[in-house]
Amino acid sequence: MDLDAFFAENPMGGVGAVSPQGFKSGFVALVGRPNAGKSTLLNAMMGKKIAITSNTAQTTRHRFRAALTTEDFQLVIVDTPGIHKPHDALGEELNVSAENAIGDVDVVALLVDTTKPIGRGDEWVAARVREARGAKVCVLTKTDRATPEQVRHQLEAARSLADWDAITSLSAQEGTGVAAFIDLVAGHLPAGPKWFPDDMDTDLSEEVMVAEFIREKVLLNYRDEVPHAIGVGVEQMEYVRKKDLMRIFAVIYVERESQKGIIIGQGGRAVRQVGIEARCDLEQLLGCRVFLDLSVKCKKDWRRDANQIRRFGYGE
Repeated sequence: MDLDAFFAENPMGGVGAVSPQGFKSGFVALVGRPNAGKSTLLNAMMGKKIAITSNTAQTTRHRFRAALTTEDFQLVIVDTPGIHKPHDALGEELNVSAENAIGDVDVVALLVDTTKPIGRGDEWVAARVREARGAKVCVLTKTDRATPEQVRHQLEAARSLADWDAITSLSAQEGTGVAAFIDLVAGHLPAGPKWFPDDMDTDLSEEVMVAEFIREKVLLNYRDEVPHAIGVGVEQMEYVRKKDLMRIFAVIYVERESQKGIIIGQGGRAVRQVGIEARCDLEQLLGCRVFLDLSVKCKKDWRRDANQIRRFGYGE
């Protein structure tokens, strides 16, 4: 993690922040294969929805930070894209983003799904974790979906992946073991200042969070290859104070003209459903009523174009 860049993005964090004596602060990176439960765990740690979740690979496309602040410590949680074998330029960018997050943090937490056998993908990620300078924690996730025998088997298999400072298990969905994981990570934090102001939860901009919440609903409502081809851009956000209303105009981008009809649906029903579901989350996020205007456009093969990928803010 480039801390100079972090200060540039967050000038109020770190330098000049007032912290009580004995206060601890630092960074933990959540890494693992796609769908290991990283974003679900981040949301459980924060006690609110910040990261989008779905069963689709590459759900997380941004490496971003969320700050959990208590009287005793500030834990900056770095959520990363799932590390996987890339099939296009977007996949390569996401891998670089995730791997860069490992290098300069105080704790690296490798998440391993207890419901799936440990495979070459887990071993490949673990090899990168072994190179990290920070404390190394293995986290067995989704224990609510696994049998005790599965958890024991995964525990034995996980022990051979790296020289761990700690191994723990949890269910982020049910909240079981989450508080213990936070305490475990906090125990490895050094003394230091606050990197984030107390009232700041994440370094993602409002526009990016809005775009991600919309994209999540596309992931949940469509199957096959279409969700992977989706990018969302927010073109305008305007707050109308008299009506306590946020007017949002956003575009759902696809890679082929044939995909536009799938997203729009017969008579516009499909895209309207995406808008209805997204608006509910956005009103909770923004704390006001939301008017959401969605349009669908084609940007041919954007996932293979590094310039377009960065235009969406994905990768590094």
